[in-house]
Amino acid sequence: MNQSVFFNDIVIDFQIFKHVNELPNNWNAIAYHDLFLQTTYLDALEKASPNNITLYYIGFYSNSELIGITIVQRVELYLNDIFRNHNDTCFKERFKNLISKVLKGNILVAGNITHTGQHGVNFNTTNYSTTDFINALLQALLELKKDIKTQYNKTIRAYLMKDYFIDDPITSHSDVLETFGFHKLAVQPNMILDVKPHWNTFDDYISELNKKYRDRYKTARKKARQVLKKELHTQDIEAHSKQLYTLYKNVSDHAKINTFILPENHFLEFKLHLEKAFRVYAYYLDNQIVGFYTLILNSDNLETYFLGYNPKYQYQHQLYLNMLYDMLLFAIDNQLKTVVYARTAMAIKSSVGAKPKRMIMYLKHTNWVMNTLLKAIFKLMNPKQDWEERHPFK
Repeated sequence: MNQSVFFNDIVIDFQIFKHVNELPNNWNAIAYHDLFLQTTYLDALEKASPNNITLYYIGFYSNSELIGITIVQRVELYLNDIFRNHNDTCFKERFKNLISKVLKGNILVAGNITHTGQHGVNFNTTNYSTTDFINALLQALLELKKDIKTQYNKTIRAYLMKDYFIDDPITSHSDVLETFGFHKLAVQPNMILDVKPHWNTFDDYISELNKKYRDRYKTARKKARQVLKKELHTQDIEAHSKQLYTLYKNVSDHAKINTFILPENHFLEFKLHLEKAFRVYAYYLDNQIVGFYTLILNSDNLETYFLGYNPKYQYQHQLYLNMLYDMLLFAIDNQLKTVVYARTAMAIKSSVGAKPKRMIMYLKHTNWVMNTLLKAIFKLMNPKQDWEERHPFK
């Protein structure tokens, strides 16, 4: 083991791994509940990770038994590119430029910055306390920080623990993290739609919409009558790789918040590794792909993933809204329990029935002065999205 940590007469060892093929054989036994923690997914991400992200994996042990796991990403961040708000005043833009020069650099993320949700940590809560695990995790992050400085001469500027729901065990132990100087930050919610057990067909869902949203659904489908939807298999994804990537960049480049850019091989690698657990659907007009979306089947949850479209056809054919309906259609047809629509575009996602679920992040700067100012800086630089929740059901 790399290090040992003592808590209340309990010894927790941890080991840092740099590649998926180094992980212990029983890693997936700890990650059984979440595909995003399992080696098949991690292998795909490792082979198609954004250029500014380096992956690490930490195993926690007690008496040589694996009791917990954490995914850590070293991310090269330039915050002026992350928090983009084109409507900023000149003064605010200059202030953000100044602050971003101070904050730019490498951060360690305990979690997965490429996907919304808590997909970074799992541990045995039956025999070990959350406090002990948090302490062991923070010690492991400190050790990893030292290793990165020694091996790459890179300085870690901040730590981020991301995307915990309000009822997560770690959230209920916020005081432990605050003792170590972490700021508790509310972030945009995760939009989740619970698929009702009696929705045996999509018509069952439509029948529960009130008139306004049922008419909206009919209008969206009418505008997409000329659009042909087709699932893309491995050979199709490979053949249309450049076109899919262009459509993805159309959307990604216009996002106000963007911490990374996927490589062009991302979707193909995910299909090769995840197979039926990763789905790609394309929208065609006149034999040309004008939009696509991707899905990841995570146990009983349907995780919506990256998408793209040609803005020329977006409004005319309501491509995005039709994608949201088609994602739900897939979940109902495959008897899944939830559709995880993730954050962003919250109003339109609520219009199909998704509900906001609050999320918390924990952030700490390694410079104590900057850490003192960090909470206020985050509020300034993180764009707020004012939106009104829709209520589409009768």
